[in-house]
Amino acid sequence: MNRFQRVLVQLVLVGWAAWVALPTAAQADTGAVRVVFTKGGFIVGVGSGHGVLTFRGHHYPFNVSGMSVGFTIGASTTQLTGRALRLRSPGDIQGTYSVVGAGGALAAGAGGVQLQNEKGVILQLSGPKVGVELSAAVGGVQIALQ
Repeated sequence: MNRFQRVLVQLVLVGWAAWVALPTAAQADTGAVRVVFTKGGFIVGVGSGHGVLTFRGHHYPFNVSGMSVGFTIGASTTQLTGRALRLRSPGDIQGTYSVVGAGGALAAGAGGVQLQNEKGVILQLSGPKVGVELSAAVGGVQIALQ
């Protein structure tokens, strides 16, 4: 094989590998998410709420619960909206979520957060918080379809 043929074969293999790695519309989609979450605590924060996943034209209600350990004092209600990425079916939204990367925005009280569950579903959420809460804690969120 001459050099041109080797380069051409390598490009075809790299292109094929990239194409295989990308999810198709049938494999993974994005859904819209609305969540209302109420949290309170002193040292240990606990919270619960409810939400709705809109996916492929259907609405799927779910329950949210969570706990954080660290410095937490006060109470708040957060109304979040955003999207759920990498969904293959509505059931994929269920699971335990933790903060992705260094963005502990939910615990820090900012208006946005990115969470990921064990199935690889990513929730990108933002919205206003009502109440008084000061928090520097680490925690997780559990979502279960109703």
